[in-house]
Amino acid sequence: MEVLRRGGLVGLPTETVYGLAADAENELAVRRIFAVKGRPSTHPLIVHLANVDAVRTWVARLPPEAEALAAAFWPGPLTLVLPRSTRASDTVTGGQGTVAVRVPAHPVAQSVLAAFGGGLAAPSANRFGRVSPTRAEHVVADLGGDVDLVLDGGPSRVGVESTIVDLSGPAPALLRPGGVTREALEKVLGGPLPNRATNDVRAPGMLPSHYAPRAGLVLANRSEAAGLAAELLSAGRRVAVCAPEGLATPPGAVHLAVPEDVPGLARSLYQLLRSVDAAQVDVAVVVVPEEAGLGLAVLDRLRRAAAPRGPG
Repeated sequence: MEVLRRGGLVGLPTETVYGLAADAENELAVRRIFAVKGRPSTHPLIVHLANVDAVRTWVARLPPEAEALAAAFWPGPLTLVLPRSTRASDTVTGGQGTVAVRVPAHPVAQSVLAAFGGGLAAPSANRFGRVSPTRAEHVVADLGGDVDLVLDGGPSRVGVESTIVDLSGPAPALLRPGGVTREALEKVLGGPLPNRATNDVRAPGMLPSHYAPRAGLVLANRSEAAGLAAELLSAGRRVAVCAPEGLATPPGAVHLAVPEDVPGLARSLYQLLRSVDAAQVDVAVVVVPEEAGLGLAVLDRLRRAAAPRGPG
């Protein structure tokens, strides 16, 4: 706890990905998160808290929908965007009138939060826009000496970031798919959970290009992956095919196996993207899951990873 109390940065395991944690009420420590990640200061951070009672001190109110979702999914991979209380600073919220809050389920994160007694701002522990870390060694490889302490909690159980639901407006809306499926949320809410159609509320992981390896990505269904890989090979590109075992891979392409089941794919997704770069290819053809259940979150991350990238 001493590292956090003195304004240090800690690589914190959660069930989704590893976070770069700092005292959410220490402005200098939070600003250091932005500096280390290279993250724009207008992007809000998620405040991680030990339980729903701790959440109440960071928000102006908990509407009935928030109470229901908290009871169903906390601790767990769900972030709620709510009107902020005075405890949430502009540094954490990106100057918005809302704050993003979550109660993580990982036992190490829970132990740290209980001992710390406050909120921890903790975006993913990687350089901004790059592949999220799901193991302690990923944090060390990405951030090196820029992080003061890395806690090893083993591989992340979920493997993709939390679902973000906006409850600050007149009706709930989905800002980012993640570890809790839309279908499960809709069952608790008793109605549809639409995507938010405007950009009035900024949230983590919403940029068109994000979660990206250095190599390019091409997304494909099972029937077209081999053909696309062959075309890329004929154009002189170094190619990997990320697909389940048994799917044909053209000669000359590197085959990177992915699990058949969607939860397994989610758990291994960011390790897979790191393996693409380790294979030293120009482009990877990735077989995508169906856009349902946890597949919605996996496909969202892959689309952002494959999107055109800005400078740097």
